[in-house]
Amino acid sequence: MAEKVLMIALSPTMETGTVVRWRKKEGDQVKSGDVICEVETDKATMDYEASAEGTLLKIVLAEGGQAKVGDLIAVLGSPGEDISGLLGAPEQAPKPSVTGPAAAAKTAIVPPPSPPPIGGRLRSSPLARKLAEDRGIDLRSITGSGPDGRIVKRDVEAPSGDEVVPVSGMRKIIAKRLSESMFSAPHYYLTVSVAADELLGIRAKLNAGREKKVSLNAILFALAGRALARHPRVNSAWNGETIVRRGSADIGLAVALPDGLVTPVVRDCGRKGILAIDSELADLVERARAGKLAPAEYAGAGFTISNLGSFGIDEFTAIINPPGSAILAVGAARKQPVVETGPEGDRIVARTRMAITLSCDHRVIDGAVGAAFLRDLADMLENPALGLA
Repeated sequence: MAEKVLMIALSPTMETGTVVRWRKKEGDQVKSGDVICEVETDKATMDYEASAEGTLLKIVLAEGGQAKVGDLIAVLGSPGEDISGLLGAPEQAPKPSVTGPAAAAKTAIVPPPSPPPIGGRLRSSPLARKLAEDRGIDLRSITGSGPDGRIVKRDVEAPSGDEVVPVSGMRKIIAKRLSESMFSAPHYYLTVSVAADELLGIRAKLNAGREKKVSLNAILFALAGRALARHPRVNSAWNGETIVRRGSADIGLAVALPDGLVTPVVRDCGRKGILAIDSELADLVERARAGKLAPAEYAGAGFTISNLGSFGIDEFTAIINPPGSAILAVGAARKQPVVETGPEGDRIVARTRMAITLSCDHRVIDGAVGAAFLRDLADMLENPALGLA
């Protein structure tokens, strides 16, 4: 008996999927567990495995096509089986083509846009007028494409050079999740400036003689994991009537992609060394940029780090990444003049400093709790050898 192949949710947040490539073609035999196509979700490109077996009788969704979760994308069954009932009403056959003068009469169905009238009132929509005013465009220089030469929005956008870009599935999910986070979780922010000379010194020692350098993020993950172990209330999640205290420090890193970001997660950072974290993180980041992460590898971070220091950003605040209750924003490490007090009095010296900002969900983390965590983390960053002992 023929069976529908439906678009399924291949990630926790997936609402629509795009078939990137069909690995089976119509007429191929399919076994349960066979990869029949590759589907681009909101986060990555995933293999779609068949849950039944049979012959691929019909591919409904072509490569590049998008479908909502639950929509029909193909049909499996036995060779020669009638599947018209599964496909719905057949498409109407195209009408016979007509040639000669009759066809020519039917071709020009949209008249060319009329020029704006000379003298009298210029015909334009209110939105077109407002758009033209905002962008300093003279409506008299535009030819309207609306009825009777009326100038409409698209006519104003055309001379301004604007580009209308469709919103991708990833961007829709990012917008939805971060909007929900920002407006449902009461954010507050704590910032400290930490001395980063020892931190960078530790990294330099680790990288001495190494062809593949250890990232600063790996050290941040290791120290943050140990700080979370000391402050379990920061490593918690709001769950309506309950608060979930996590047993391990599962930390995500915000990774920029061409059309958004993804947050690969290193599990149990509090019990892993820097080199182990660095190896795992490098692999996750590489596959994240290639769109090859499995959902389990980017979901469920209890704490997130967003590091924009490499972009030259001195200090910023970040939106909490659900289901976590805190995110750490890391700025650039820069040489700064610092006043130090010694036996001979005050003196100005050059030191490397770095601003870190903790965004907290006030439903879960009170101000004093967040401050205590950030103070301990700052101490560890300034004395990483002690923090890692």
